[in-house]
Amino acid sequence: MGENNRQLPNQRGYFGEFGGKFVPETLMPALGELEQAYLSARADPAFERRFEQLCRQYVGRPTPLYPAEQLSAEMGGAVILLKREDLAHTGAHKINNALGQGLLAKRMGKTRIIAETGAGQHGVATATVCAMLSLKCIIYMGEDDIKRQSPNVFRMKLLGAEVRSVESGSRTLKDAINEAIRDWVTNVETTYYLFGTVAGPHPYPMIVRDFQSVIGREAKAQIRTMYNRLPDYLVACVGGGSNAMGLFSPFYNNKEVKFIGVEAAGAGLKSGRHAASLSAGRSGVLHGTRSYLLQDSSGQIIETHSIAPGLDYPGVGPEHSYYKDTGRASYVAVTDAEALEGFRLLCHTEGIIPALESAHAIYYGARLAAGLTRDQLVVVNLSGRGDKDLAIVVETMGMEL
Repeated sequence: MGENNRQLPNQRGYFGEFGGKFVPETLMPALGELEQAYLSARADPAFERRFEQLCRQYVGRPTPLYPAEQLSAEMGGAVILLKREDLAHTGAHKINNALGQGLLAKRMGKTRIIAETGAGQHGVATATVCAMLSLKCIIYMGEDDIKRQSPNVFRMKLLGAEVRSVESGSRTLKDAINEAIRDWVTNVETTYYLFGTVAGPHPYPMIVRDFQSVIGREAKAQIRTMYNRLPDYLVACVGGGSNAMGLFSPFYNNKEVKFIGVEAAGAGLKSGRHAASLSAGRSGVLHGTRSYLLQDSSGQIIETHSIAPGLDYPGVGPEHSYYKDTGRASYVAVTDAEALEGFRLLCHTEGIIPALESAHAIYYGARLAAGLTRDQLVVVNLSGRGDKDLAIVVETMGMEL
């Protein structure tokens, strides 16, 4: 998996105080088996060659690093470049991790795959890879997200996956993960849990980061070729945090490159209806890992809100929490209304319809660029395309089809 931040995590799966394995005893052997299988695969040149071959021939990598000239001119400051993960097969960065873990599951001899999804992009990517590798696929998805992202549900079913509706709790991503973990505990001998973001118990944060780091490695090589230098800023949206970590990680030791993660402020941080774990949360344990979480005074996880289903999660990957506490990255929050403004801005200036998740990063990246000089470079990760979100946008903006 090439150049990456291999200093982290430590051998126990910790990024500073964050990370680790907080799971039922029945899952500890499975996590140990997974870690050993992954470390063996990572050291096997044949596995890496197969992953890179399919990234080129199946996913369509490398994705372009596109100078957004009209958007840059509109903002009047730094040059804005878009890493076009929306052009990858299935329309989002999620395919990178799904492909890598699909190959790993195949190598481990697993035939049944389970996954969770919020926005549906990870579910579509997992269903796609399972079809290509002839693996049985079951996707857990919250009832509310099924309604919000019906085109992606249809795509998963077309690809042969079984989509199981989760009707407990907030009926969003958090509860889909709960159900997937229950399935894994019951069927751990035969089943591979293809986790979708850089959260969960060790070794998932490391595995997902490594497969997604193809984004940052490509961006680094591309910007050196185009400008013979590194960027000044990297900007990406953060829910669980996989697209952001994929972009940031290969630049970890380039301290002159600043990282900015953009969370979902929803209706506003003071409204209590948001999903900004790093901006407004505190340390706790959820889904097998210690990280920043949104919780009440008794430590109970609180319900979240975001117009972007992929950001609607009360936690975040533990490596992001480490980056926050060590100052390696800064984290900001963008409201639903501001994300819609970012959505409109990219549509009108560049003819690109972004996913609502990515629109958070577009809004902040554009405002950041406006305050910088014309010789500075801002890379924004365009982690997905907006086809899936058109119904939400139409309803929210009061439009008619």
